[in-house]
Amino acid sequence: MTRLGVEMLAADTAEPITSAGHAQLGLAVLAGIAVIVLLITRFALHAFLALTIGSLALGALAGAPLDKVITSFTTGLGATVASVGVLIALGAILGRMLADSGGADQIVDTILARAGGRAMPWAMVLIASVIGLPLFFEVGVVLLIPVVLMVARRGTYSLLRIGIPALAGLSVMHGLVPPHPGPLVAIDAVGANLGVTLALGVLVAIPTVVIAGPVFSRFAARWVDVPAPERMIPQRPSEELERRPGFGATLATILLPVVLMLSKALVDIVVDDPTHTVQRVFDVVGSPLIALLAAVLVGIFTLARPAGFAKERISGLVEKGLAPIAGILLIVGAGGGFKQTLIDCGVGRMVLEISEDWSIPALLLAWLIAVAIRLATGSATVATVSAAGLVAPLAADMSTTHTALLVLAIGAGSLFFSHVNDAGFWLVKEYFGVSVGQNLKTWSVMETLISVVAGGLVLLLSLVL
Repeated sequence: MTRLGVEMLAADTAEPITSAGHAQLGLAVLAGIAVIVLLITRFALHAFLALTIGSLALGALAGAPLDKVITSFTTGLGATVASVGVLIALGAILGRMLADSGGADQIVDTILARAGGRAMPWAMVLIASVIGLPLFFEVGVVLLIPVVLMVARRGTYSLLRIGIPALAGLSVMHGLVPPHPGPLVAIDAVGANLGVTLALGVLVAIPTVVIAGPVFSRFAARWVDVPAPERMIPQRPSEELERRPGFGATLATILLPVVLMLSKALVDIVVDDPTHTVQRVFDVVGSPLIALLAAVLVGIFTLARPAGFAKERISGLVEKGLAPIAGILLIVGAGGGFKQTLIDCGVGRMVLEISEDWSIPALLLAWLIAVAIRLATGSATVATVSAAGLVAPLAADMSTTHTALLVLAIGAGSLFFSHVNDAGFWLVKEYFGVSVGQNLKTWSVMETLISVVAGGLVLLLSLVL
Protein backbone atom coordinates (compact mmCIF):
# COMPACT_ATOMS: atom_id res chain seq x y z
CA MET A 1 0.00 0.00 0.00
CA THR A 2 1.34 3.44 -0.87
CA ARG A 3 1.83 6.26 1.59
CA LEU A 4 -1.02 8.11 -0.19
CA GLY A 5 -3.39 5.23 0.43
CA VAL A 6 -2.62 5.33 4.16
CA GLU A 7 -3.18 9.10 4.24
CA MET A 8 -6.51 8.89 2.44
CA LEU A 9 -8.04 6.42 4.84
CA ALA A 10 -6.47 7.79 7.99
CA ALA A 11 -8.44 9.59 10.65
CA ASP A 12 -6.96 12.98 9.83
CA THR A 13 -8.42 13.19 6.32
CA ALA A 14 -9.23 16.85 6.89
CA GLU A 15 -5.63 17.71 6.00
CA PRO A 16 -5.18 19.02 2.41
CA ILE A 17 -4.05 16.49 -0.18
CA THR A 18 -0.67 17.24 -1.76
CA SER A 19 -0.39 18.05 -5.46
CA ALA A 20 1.01 14.59 -6.05
CA GLY A 21 -1.95 13.18 -4.17
CA HIS A 22 -4.29 15.16 -6.38
CA ALA A 23 -2.65 13.71 -9.48
CA GLN A 24 -2.85 10.11 -8.31
CA LEU A 25 -6.35 10.51 -6.96
CA GLY A 26 -7.53 12.25 -10.13
CA LEU A 27 -6.13 9.44 -12.29
CA ALA A 28 -7.76 6.87 -10.00
CA VAL A 29 -11.15 8.58 -10.38
CA LEU A 30 -10.83 8.79 -14.16
CA ALA A 31 -9.75 5.15 -14.33
CA GLY A 32 -12.60 4.03 -12.05
CA ILE A 33 -15.19 5.87 -14.13
CA ALA A 34 -13.57 4.60 -17.34
CA VAL A 35 -13.89 1.02 -16.07
CA ILE A 36 -17.58 1.57 -15.35
CA VAL A 37 -18.20 3.17 -18.76
CA LEU A 38 -16.27 0.46 -20.62
CA LEU A 39 -18.04 -2.40 -18.85
CA ILE A 40 -21.49 -0.90 -19.46
CA THR A 41 -20.98 0.26 -23.05
CA ARG A 42 -18.48 -2.18 -24.54
CA PHE A 43 -19.27 -5.39 -22.66
CA ALA A 44 -22.94 -4.68 -21.88
CA LEU A 45 -22.37 -5.58 -18.23
CA HIS A 46 -25.16 -4.78 -15.80
CA ALA A 47 -24.65 -1.40 -14.13
CA PHE A 48 -24.65 -3.03 -10.65
CA LEU A 49 -21.64 -5.19 -11.53
CA ALA A 50 -19.94 -2.34 -13.38
CA LEU A 51 -20.27 0.01 -10.40
CA THR A 52 -18.99 -2.67 -8.03
CA ILE A 53 -15.92 -3.41 -10.15
CA GLY A 54 -15.34 0.30 -10.80
CA SER A 55 -15.37 1.01 -7.06
CA LEU A 56 -12.76 -1.67 -6.41
CA ALA A 57 -10.62 -0.37 -9.29
CA LEU A 58 -10.85 3.18 -7.95
CA GLY A 59 -9.71 2.17 -4.47
CA ALA A 60 -6.90 -0.03 -5.73
CA LEU A 61 -5.52 2.61 -8.10
CA ALA A 62 -5.76 5.25 -5.38
CA GLY A 63 -3.45 3.08 -3.27
CA ALA A 64 -5.98 2.25 -0.55
CA PRO A 65 -6.00 -1.21 1.09
CA LEU A 66 -8.59 -3.40 -0.64
CA ASP A 67 -10.17 -4.59 2.60
CA LYS A 68 -10.89 -0.94 3.46
CA VAL A 69 -12.25 -0.33 -0.04
CA ILE A 70 -14.60 -3.30 0.31
CA THR A 71 -15.77 -1.99 3.68
CA SER A 72 -16.39 1.47 2.21
CA PHE A 73 -18.33 0.03 -0.72
CA THR A 74 -20.54 -2.27 1.35
CA THR A 75 -21.16 0.45 3.95
CA GLY A 76 -22.26 2.89 1.25
CA LEU A 77 -24.42 0.27 -0.45
CA GLY A 78 -26.16 -0.66 2.80
CA ALA A 79 -26.72 2.94 3.87
CA THR A 80 -28.17 3.90 0.48
CA VAL A 81 -30.55 0.95 0.26
CA ALA A 82 -31.59 1.52 3.86
CA SER A 83 -32.39 5.18 3.23
CA VAL A 84 -34.12 4.99 -0.15
CA GLY A 85 -34.86 1.31 -0.79
CA VAL A 86 -38.21 1.26 1.03
CA LEU A 87 -39.25 4.49 -0.69
CA ILE A 88 -38.50 3.06 -4.12
CA ALA A 89 -40.45 -0.08 -3.22
CA LEU A 90 -43.49 1.90 -2.03
CA GLY A 91 -43.38 4.06 -5.16
CA ALA A 92 -43.27 0.95 -7.33
CA ILE A 93 -46.28 -0.57 -5.53
CA LEU A 94 -48.28 2.65 -5.94
CA GLY A 95 -47.34 2.85 -9.61
CA ARG A 96 -48.39 -0.75 -10.27
CA MET A 97 -51.68 -0.19 -8.44
CA LEU A 98 -52.31 2.94 -10.48
CA ALA A 99 -51.65 1.16 -13.78
CA ASP A 100 -53.44 -2.16 -13.19
CA SER A 101 -56.54 -0.67 -11.56
CA GLY A 102 -57.19 1.55 -14.56
CA GLY A 103 -56.63 4.69 -12.50
CA ALA A 104 -54.00 5.97 -14.92
CA ASP A 105 -56.32 5.36 -17.87
CA GLN A 106 -59.11 7.17 -16.03
CA ILE A 107 -56.94 10.29 -15.64
CA VAL A 108 -55.86 10.09 -19.28
CA ASP A 109 -59.38 9.69 -20.63
CA THR A 110 -60.86 12.41 -18.41
CA ILE A 111 -58.28 15.01 -19.40
CA LEU A 112 -58.37 14.08 -23.10
CA ALA A 113 -62.17 14.35 -23.12
CA ARG A 114 -61.82 18.00 -22.14
CA ALA A 115 -58.98 18.83 -24.50
CA GLY A 116 -58.72 19.11 -28.24
CA GLY A 117 -57.03 20.92 -31.07
CA ARG A 118 -54.19 23.15 -29.94
CA ALA A 119 -54.76 22.19 -26.32
CA MET A 120 -53.86 18.53 -26.93
CA PRO A 121 -50.04 18.86 -26.45
CA TRP A 122 -50.68 20.72 -23.20
CA ALA A 123 -53.09 18.00 -22.11
CA MET A 124 -50.45 15.36 -22.83
CA VAL A 125 -47.79 17.14 -20.79
CA LEU A 126 -50.26 17.52 -17.92
CA ILE A 127 -51.16 13.83 -18.04
CA ALA A 128 -47.50 12.74 -18.17
CA SER A 129 -46.52 15.03 -15.30
CA VAL A 130 -49.30 13.78 -13.04
CA ILE A 131 -48.89 10.12 -13.97
CA GLY A 132 -45.11 10.45 -13.81
CA LEU A 133 -45.06 11.42 -10.12
CA PRO A 134 -45.28 7.86 -8.73
CA LEU A 135 -44.03 5.94 -11.81
CA PHE A 136 -40.53 5.09 -12.96
CA PHE A 137 -39.69 6.53 -16.38
CA GLU A 138 -39.75 3.20 -18.24
CA VAL A 139 -43.10 2.25 -16.67
CA GLY A 140 -44.53 5.64 -17.56
CA VAL A 141 -43.39 5.25 -21.18
CA VAL A 142 -44.97 1.82 -21.50
CA LEU A 143 -48.19 3.16 -19.95
CA LEU A 144 -48.49 6.41 -21.90
CA ILE A 145 -47.09 5.63 -25.35
CA PRO A 146 -50.18 3.59 -26.35
CA VAL A 147 -52.28 6.64 -25.46
CA VAL A 148 -49.98 8.90 -27.49
CA LEU A 149 -50.23 6.60 -30.51
CA MET A 150 -54.03 6.32 -30.29
CA VAL A 151 -54.52 10.09 -29.88
CA ALA A 152 -52.19 10.82 -32.79
CA ARG A 153 -53.94 8.31 -35.05
CA ARG A 154 -57.57 9.11 -34.17
CA GLY A 155 -57.08 12.88 -34.02
CA THR A 156 -54.79 13.02 -37.09
CA TYR A 157 -52.14 14.80 -35.01
CA SER A 158 -48.45 14.67 -35.76
CA LEU A 159 -46.98 11.86 -33.65
CA LEU A 160 -44.12 14.01 -32.36
CA ARG A 161 -46.46 16.94 -31.60
CA ILE A 162 -48.27 14.68 -29.11
CA GLY A 163 -45.42 12.40 -28.08
CA ILE A 164 -42.72 14.92 -27.16
CA PRO A 165 -44.84 16.66 -24.47
CA ALA A 166 -45.66 13.29 -22.89
CA LEU A 167 -42.00 12.23 -22.87
CA ALA A 168 -40.93 15.62 -21.51
CA GLY A 169 -43.37 15.35 -18.61
CA LEU A 170 -42.11 11.88 -17.69
CA SER A 171 -38.43 12.78 -18.05
CA VAL A 172 -38.63 15.96 -15.98
CA MET A 173 -40.42 14.14 -13.15
CA HIS A 174 -37.83 11.35 -13.33
CA GLY A 175 -34.82 13.65 -13.08
CA LEU A 176 -35.96 16.46 -10.79
CA VAL A 177 -38.82 15.45 -8.54
CA PRO A 178 -38.67 12.98 -5.63
CA PRO A 179 -39.70 10.26 -4.84
CA HIS A 180 -37.93 9.08 -8.00
CA PRO A 181 -34.74 7.09 -7.23
CA GLY A 182 -32.23 9.58 -8.66
CA PRO A 183 -33.37 12.64 -6.69
CA LEU A 184 -33.81 10.52 -3.54
CA VAL A 185 -30.24 9.22 -3.72
CA ALA A 186 -28.86 12.71 -4.37
CA ILE A 187 -30.88 14.12 -1.46
CA ASP A 188 -29.46 11.43 0.82
CA ALA A 189 -25.90 11.91 -0.44
CA VAL A 190 -25.73 15.69 0.05
CA GLY A 191 -27.99 15.84 3.12
CA ALA A 192 -30.68 17.97 1.48
CA ASN A 193 -34.15 18.64 2.90
CA LEU A 194 -36.63 16.53 0.92
CA GLY A 195 -39.57 18.91 1.26
CA VAL A 196 -37.57 21.94 0.12
CA THR A 197 -36.07 19.94 -2.75
CA LEU A 198 -39.54 18.78 -3.78
CA ALA A 199 -40.92 22.32 -3.72
CA LEU A 200 -38.01 23.77 -5.70
CA GLY A 201 -38.05 20.77 -8.03
CA VAL A 202 -41.68 21.45 -8.95
CA LEU A 203 -40.85 25.15 -9.39
CA VAL A 204 -38.04 24.31 -11.82
CA ALA A 205 -40.00 21.50 -13.50
CA ILE A 206 -42.98 23.61 -14.63
CA PRO A 207 -41.19 26.04 -17.00
CA THR A 208 -38.76 23.31 -18.05
CA VAL A 209 -41.49 20.93 -19.15
CA VAL A 210 -43.36 23.71 -20.95
CA ILE A 211 -40.30 24.64 -23.03
CA ALA A 212 -39.10 21.09 -23.71
CA GLY A 213 -42.64 19.75 -24.20
CA PRO A 214 -45.39 21.72 -25.98
CA VAL A 215 -43.08 24.48 -27.24
CA PHE A 216 -40.30 22.26 -28.60
CA SER A 217 -42.79 19.74 -30.02
CA ARG A 218 -43.87 22.32 -32.60
CA PHE A 219 -40.38 22.25 -34.10
CA ALA A 220 -39.87 18.50 -33.60
CA ALA A 221 -43.07 17.77 -35.55
CA ARG A 222 -41.73 19.81 -38.49
CA TRP A 223 -38.33 18.11 -38.44
CA VAL A 224 -39.73 14.59 -38.18
CA ASP A 225 -43.21 13.93 -39.56
CA VAL A 226 -44.05 10.25 -39.12
CA PRO A 227 -47.39 8.48 -38.66
CA ALA A 228 -48.20 6.51 -35.52
CA PRO A 229 -47.14 2.89 -36.18
CA GLU A 230 -50.23 0.67 -35.94
CA ARG A 231 -48.20 -2.37 -34.84
CA MET A 232 -47.04 -0.61 -31.66
CA ILE A 233 -50.51 0.08 -30.22
CA PRO A 234 -50.96 -2.53 -27.45
CA GLN A 235 -53.99 -3.19 -25.31
CA ARG A 236 -54.51 -0.76 -22.44
CA PRO A 237 -54.66 -2.28 -18.90
CA SER A 238 -58.20 -1.08 -18.16
CA GLU A 239 -59.71 -2.68 -21.29
CA GLU A 240 -59.94 -5.93 -19.34
CA LEU A 241 -61.76 -4.32 -16.39
CA GLU A 242 -65.50 -4.00 -15.89
CA ARG A 243 -65.05 -0.83 -13.84
CA ARG A 244 -62.27 1.47 -12.71
CA PRO A 245 -61.66 4.12 -10.01
CA GLY A 246 -62.95 7.67 -10.32
CA PHE A 247 -60.90 10.59 -11.57
CA GLY A 248 -61.01 12.60 -8.33
CA ALA A 249 -60.08 9.68 -6.09
CA THR A 250 -57.22 8.65 -8.39
CA LEU A 251 -55.79 12.16 -8.60
CA ALA A 252 -56.05 12.63 -4.82
CA THR A 253 -54.19 9.36 -4.23
CA ILE A 254 -51.34 10.30 -6.59
CA LEU A 255 -50.95 13.76 -5.08
CA LEU A 256 -51.29 12.65 -1.43
CA PRO A 257 -47.56 11.99 -0.78
CA VAL A 258 -46.60 15.22 -2.55
CA VAL A 259 -49.06 17.25 -0.45
CA LEU A 260 -47.86 15.64 2.78
CA MET A 261 -44.17 16.23 2.04
CA LEU A 262 -44.76 19.81 0.91
CA SER A 263 -46.88 20.44 4.03
CA LYS A 264 -43.98 19.32 6.21
CA ALA A 265 -41.63 21.71 4.40
CA LEU A 266 -44.12 24.58 4.84
CA VAL A 267 -44.62 23.85 8.55
CA ASP A 268 -40.84 23.71 9.03
CA ILE A 269 -40.58 27.22 7.59
CA VAL A 270 -43.61 28.75 9.34
CA VAL A 271 -43.30 27.15 12.79
CA ASP A 272 -39.51 26.64 12.92
CA ASP A 273 -39.63 25.05 16.39
CA PRO A 274 -38.66 21.34 16.57
CA THR A 275 -40.39 21.02 19.97
CA HIS A 276 -43.73 22.41 18.76
CA THR A 277 -46.49 19.78 18.58
CA VAL A 278 -47.62 20.78 15.09
CA GLN A 279 -44.11 20.53 13.66
CA ARG A 280 -43.50 17.20 15.38
CA VAL A 281 -46.74 15.81 13.88
CA PHE A 282 -45.84 16.98 10.38
CA ASP A 283 -42.28 15.68 10.80
CA VAL A 284 -43.88 12.25 11.01
CA VAL A 285 -46.76 12.45 8.50
CA GLY A 286 -44.63 14.41 6.03
CA SER A 287 -41.67 12.05 6.10
CA PRO A 288 -41.22 10.26 2.74
CA LEU A 289 -41.78 6.82 4.28
CA ILE A 290 -45.09 7.70 5.94
CA ALA A 291 -46.27 9.82 2.99
CA LEU A 292 -45.73 7.04 0.45
CA LEU A 293 -47.02 4.34 2.82
CA ALA A 294 -50.18 6.39 3.35
CA ALA A 295 -50.66 6.71 -0.41
CA VAL A 296 -50.29 2.95 -0.89
CA LEU A 297 -52.78 2.16 1.90
CA VAL A 298 -55.25 4.77 0.64
CA GLY A 299 -54.77 3.41 -2.89
CA ILE A 300 -56.09 0.02 -1.78
CA PHE A 301 -59.45 1.67 -1.08
CA THR A 302 -59.45 4.32 -3.83
CA LEU A 303 -57.84 2.36 -6.68
CA ALA A 304 -57.82 -1.41 -6.15
CA ARG A 305 -61.21 -1.90 -4.46
CA PRO A 306 -63.18 0.30 -6.92
CA ALA A 307 -61.62 -1.72 -9.76
CA GLY A 308 -63.15 -4.82 -8.20
CA PHE A 309 -59.90 -6.40 -7.01
CA ALA A 310 -60.18 -9.07 -4.32
CA LYS A 311 -57.69 -9.39 -1.47
CA GLU A 312 -55.66 -11.97 -3.35
CA ARG A 313 -55.30 -9.76 -6.42
CA ILE A 314 -54.30 -6.77 -4.29
CA SER A 315 -51.58 -8.90 -2.70
CA GLY A 316 -50.51 -9.92 -6.20
CA LEU A 317 -50.29 -6.26 -7.20
CA VAL A 318 -47.76 -5.67 -4.44
CA GLU A 319 -45.63 -8.58 -5.66
CA LYS A 320 -45.87 -7.41 -9.29
CA GLY A 321 -44.84 -3.92 -8.26
CA LEU A 322 -41.81 -5.13 -6.30
CA ALA A 323 -40.45 -7.63 -8.85
CA PRO A 324 -39.19 -5.17 -11.51
CA ILE A 325 -37.32 -2.91 -9.07
CA ALA A 326 -34.68 -5.45 -7.98
CA GLY A 327 -32.29 -4.21 -10.64
CA ILE A 328 -32.98 -0.57 -9.82
CA LEU A 329 -32.34 -1.15 -6.12
CA LEU A 330 -29.05 -2.89 -6.88
CA ILE A 331 -27.90 -0.09 -9.20
CA VAL A 332 -28.87 2.57 -6.67
CA GLY A 333 -27.17 0.64 -3.88
CA ALA A 334 -23.98 0.10 -5.89
CA GLY A 335 -24.05 3.79 -6.76
CA GLY A 336 -24.12 4.53 -3.04
CA GLY A 337 -21.18 2.18 -2.56
CA PHE A 338 -19.26 3.96 -5.31
CA LYS A 339 -20.09 7.29 -3.69
CA GLN A 340 -18.80 6.12 -0.30
CA THR A 341 -15.61 4.81 -1.87
CA LEU A 342 -15.06 8.20 -3.50
CA ILE A 343 -15.57 9.98 -0.19
CA ASP A 344 -13.40 7.64 1.87
CA CYS A 345 -10.57 7.90 -0.66
CA GLY A 346 -10.59 11.67 -0.28
CA VAL A 347 -12.04 12.47 -3.72
CA GLY A 348 -14.73 14.71 -2.29
CA ARG A 349 -12.15 16.90 -0.59
CA MET A 350 -10.12 17.00 -3.79
CA VAL A 351 -13.17 18.22 -5.75
CA LEU A 352 -13.78 20.84 -3.06
CA GLU A 353 -10.23 22.15 -3.28
CA ILE A 354 -10.25 22.14 -7.09
CA SER A 355 -13.53 24.06 -7.19
CA GLU A 356 -12.02 26.67 -4.88
CA ASP A 357 -8.82 26.93 -6.94
CA TRP A 358 -10.67 27.18 -10.25
CA SER A 359 -13.50 29.36 -8.91
CA ILE A 360 -16.16 27.15 -10.47
CA PRO A 361 -19.62 27.63 -8.88
CA ALA A 362 -20.58 24.47 -7.03
CA LEU A 363 -23.92 24.15 -8.83
CA LEU A 364 -22.31 24.45 -12.26
CA LEU A 365 -19.61 21.95 -11.30
CA ALA A 366 -22.26 19.47 -10.14
CA TRP A 367 -24.17 19.89 -13.42
CA LEU A 368 -21.02 19.41 -15.53
CA ILE A 369 -19.96 16.26 -13.67
CA ALA A 370 -23.43 14.74 -14.06
CA VAL A 371 -23.42 15.64 -17.77
CA ALA A 372 -20.05 13.95 -18.32
CA ILE A 373 -21.11 10.73 -16.59
CA ARG A 374 -24.50 10.71 -18.35
CA LEU A 375 -22.84 11.05 -21.77
CA ALA A 376 -20.39 8.27 -20.93
CA THR A 377 -22.70 5.71 -19.31
CA GLY A 378 -26.11 6.56 -20.79
CA SER A 379 -27.76 6.10 -17.39
CA ALA A 380 -29.38 9.04 -15.64
CA THR A 381 -29.43 7.11 -12.36
CA VAL A 382 -25.72 6.21 -12.54
CA ALA A 383 -24.91 9.82 -13.43
CA THR A 384 -26.93 11.09 -10.46
CA VAL A 385 -25.53 8.78 -7.81
CA SER A 386 -21.93 9.14 -9.03
CA ALA A 387 -22.07 12.93 -9.33
CA ALA A 388 -23.74 13.19 -5.92
CA GLY A 389 -20.86 11.27 -4.35
CA LEU A 390 -18.29 13.51 -6.01
CA VAL A 391 -19.84 16.84 -5.02
CA ALA A 392 -21.33 15.89 -1.63
CA PRO A 393 -18.61 17.77 0.34
CA LEU A 394 -19.56 20.98 -1.46
CA ALA A 395 -22.85 20.96 0.45
CA ALA A 396 -21.16 21.17 3.87
CA ASP A 397 -21.37 24.96 4.15
CA MET A 398 -24.47 25.48 2.00
CA SER A 399 -27.84 26.73 3.18
CA THR A 400 -30.87 24.42 3.08
CA THR A 401 -32.07 26.08 -0.13
CA HIS A 402 -28.73 25.84 -1.94
CA THR A 403 -28.29 22.21 -0.88
CA ALA A 404 -31.65 21.46 -2.50
CA LEU A 405 -30.54 23.35 -5.62
CA LEU A 406 -27.37 21.22 -5.68
CA VAL A 407 -29.58 18.12 -5.93
CA LEU A 408 -31.53 19.69 -8.79
CA ALA A 409 -28.34 20.69 -10.62
CA ILE A 410 -27.20 17.06 -10.47
CA GLY A 411 -30.61 15.85 -11.65
CA ALA A 412 -30.64 18.32 -14.54
CA GLY A 413 -27.17 17.27 -15.68
CA SER A 414 -28.11 13.59 -15.53
CA LEU A 415 -30.68 14.08 -18.33
CA PHE A 416 -28.31 15.65 -20.87
CA PHE A 417 -28.38 14.30 -24.47
CA SER A 418 -29.66 10.74 -24.34
CA HIS A 419 -28.05 8.78 -27.19
CA VAL A 420 -27.26 5.23 -28.31
CA ASN A 421 -25.89 4.02 -24.96
CA ASP A 422 -29.18 4.83 -23.17
CA ALA A 423 -31.90 2.17 -22.99
CA GLY A 424 -34.54 4.93 -23.02
CA PHE A 425 -33.26 6.06 -26.43
CA TRP A 426 -34.06 2.70 -27.98
CA LEU A 427 -37.36 2.35 -26.13
CA VAL A 428 -38.63 5.63 -27.60
CA LYS A 429 -37.20 4.83 -31.06
CA GLU A 430 -39.01 1.51 -31.29
CA TYR A 431 -42.34 2.80 -29.95
CA PHE A 432 -42.37 5.77 -32.31
CA GLY A 433 -41.03 3.82 -35.28
CA VAL A 434 -38.37 6.43 -36.14
CA SER A 435 -34.80 6.07 -37.37
CA VAL A 436 -31.74 6.65 -35.18
CA GLY A 437 -31.17 10.01 -36.86
CA GLN A 438 -34.77 11.09 -36.36
CA ASN A 439 -34.63 10.05 -32.71
CA LEU A 440 -31.46 12.11 -32.21
CA LYS A 441 -33.18 15.18 -33.69
CA THR A 442 -36.24 14.82 -31.44
CA TRP A 443 -35.86 12.76 -28.26
CA SER A 444 -32.14 13.53 -27.76
CA VAL A 445 -32.61 17.25 -28.38
CA MET A 446 -35.60 17.26 -26.00
CA GLU A 447 -33.50 15.67 -23.23
CA THR A 448 -30.74 18.23 -23.81
CA LEU A 449 -33.27 21.08 -23.64
CA ILE A 450 -34.56 19.75 -20.32
CA SER A 451 -31.02 19.55 -18.93
CA VAL A 452 -29.95 23.01 -20.08
CA VAL A 453 -33.18 24.82 -19.18
CA ALA A 454 -33.41 23.17 -15.75
CA GLY A 455 -29.72 23.79 -15.08
CA GLY A 456 -30.10 27.44 -16.05
CA LEU A 457 -33.15 27.88 -13.84
CA VAL A 458 -31.29 26.32 -10.90
CA LEU A 459 -28.42 28.80 -11.35
CA LEU A 460 -30.91 31.70 -11.56
CA LEU A 461 -32.66 30.57 -8.39
CA SER A 462 -29.32 30.37 -6.59
CA LEU A 463 -28.86 34.10 -7.25
CA VAL A 464 -32.19 35.13 -5.71
CA LEU A 465 -32.73 32.58 -2.92
